[in-house]
Amino acid sequence: MPVSGSDEKVLPYPMILEEECKGCGRCIQACPKKVLRSSRRVNRRGYIYAEYANSGCTGCAICFYNCPEPYAIEIHKKGKE
Repeated sequence: MPVSGSDEKVLPYPMILEEECKGCGRCIQACPKKVLRSSRRVNRRGYIYAEYANSGCTGCAICFYNCPEPYAIEIHKKGKE
């Protein structure tokens, strides 16, 4: 889980469920901060899934709203766990 500074404040981050992702790339293209990328691995279904680059997410959820797969992306924010 990403943290910031010494106060251990939890930053927002997307959690991509690799087995649900079909690798369409819509979330990657939609992200305004460009913090998502295609994985170098393949999931059990044979898709190259999207993954988070581990920093820079603002929690805007644009990736979530652009994803056609229900439950493939979750946005985690402080106080929303």
